[in-house]
Amino acid sequence: MVSTPSAPSTHLDSRQYLPPTNFEGPLSPNQQLLPLTATATDHHHLSVGGCDVVNLVQQFGTPLYILDDHTLRTACRQYRQGFERYYPGEALVLYASKAWSCMAVCAIVTAEGLGIDVVSAGELLTATEAGALPENIYFHGNNKSFEELTLAVEVGCRIVVDNWLELKTLGEIATQAGKAVPILLRVTPGIECHTHEYIRTGHLDSKFGFDPDQIEAVFEFLAGQPQLHCLGVHAHIGSQIFELNPHTDLGAVMAQWVVTAQRYGLALTELDVGGGLGIRYTEGDDPPSIDTWVKTVCESVVAACEARGIALPRLLCEPGRSLIGPACVTAYRVGSQKEIPGLRTYASVDGGMSDNPRPITYQSVYRALVANRMAAPLTETVTLAGKHCESGDILIKDAALPELKSGDVVTIAATGAYNYSMASNYNRVPRPAAVLVAEGDATLIIRRETVTDLLRQDCLPETLRPKAKSI
Repeated sequence: MVSTPSAPSTHLDSRQYLPPTNFEGPLSPNQQLLPLTATATDHHHLSVGGCDVVNLVQQFGTPLYILDDHTLRTACRQYRQGFERYYPGEALVLYASKAWSCMAVCAIVTAEGLGIDVVSAGELLTATEAGALPENIYFHGNNKSFEELTLAVEVGCRIVVDNWLELKTLGEIATQAGKAVPILLRVTPGIECHTHEYIRTGHLDSKFGFDPDQIEAVFEFLAGQPQLHCLGVHAHIGSQIFELNPHTDLGAVMAQWVVTAQRYGLALTELDVGGGLGIRYTEGDDPPSIDTWVKTVCESVVAACEARGIALPRLLCEPGRSLIGPACVTAYRVGSQKEIPGLRTYASVDGGMSDNPRPITYQSVYRALVANRMAAPLTETVTLAGKHCESGDILIKDAALPELKSGDVVTIAATGAYNYSMASNYNRVPRPAAVLVAEGDATLIIRRETVTDLLRQDCLPETLRPKAKSI
């Protein structure tokens, strides 16, 4: 979604981005620009989770990911309670941990009654170390290694099988291990949605999943593989979706796969509809609420099952961005500025594409504010540039901001999803720290990397070591 930045105004300031205080009913976190606890202090500083952002950067440095415990937990509860309200059968919400996988985040969602969707051995072990039960972990991926599949079987998690090679390899591993391995099949539903090309996964031209015309052959194969216990089917149509119709269509497509499986003696008991609900990155974004999305999905699946006379399956979904994205902001310090008369003004911050690669990768648009001067009028149009040696390292082009000064704390909203998880060490820049804020307390959940951390994995052969100069 591309939004036009707000025009500079002497009448508007950054307080306009705060969550409304006079809203009737619960706020859906994915519809807010800032975490639910975001306020302006008496000193006109941004506060999140009861913590002054200016104080946080003085204590923990910049760039700094600031994760609001209340916003994340609220999103978890809205999903879970939505399924309790609208779905008459059993349901399980899975956190798509690729959005941000770390032990603290996994521990929070587990405590809130969610399962976890993982796509690598690293994410799997992070989830188990955080206390997630194996039966509530679902392992995805289009090219899982033999070692990863073996680990998944040992752990006892569910495996979402993506292709023929994986299916046959897993059959061999299960036979050798003497275990019945619970699996789901990922199938491409052939449903288009309006989102970025790189994050559309439900259309037929996708690297993920079995094609629909393969599904009967897969069911026939599984009918002769008692060591592979096929629980159900999975589909995912994409990310950052604002439309509801594709989710309505998905229920009918997946219910028909259940009917097809019955002809091969397979009783599928789970349907996993994936995730994809979008969030508000700028004022122009208008995603459905979590409650509306859940209601749409549940009604679609119930209607599809009733029309085909099949029992309600255990219904799963896999939100990631809409859980974690709105719960985090990233704080930076402003450094140098460059004014090009008649063209633009660049303001550089002490981070960039290494801690938020989404603008250069997906042309993603964000909203920024100055955390130490929330009441300052938005009088300037500024392009926020990163510090990396790359012309495309632009965090926000043409942002409406106050007149900036070196040392200002610029904070970018909605950075919980795919920021830390896609962060890099480009230009050998250490990755930022992350803190969890709740009721006025800030707790470190990810330490800031150091240059020593970066050098630790380097191996310098003896033949390349500098020789001491002879006297």
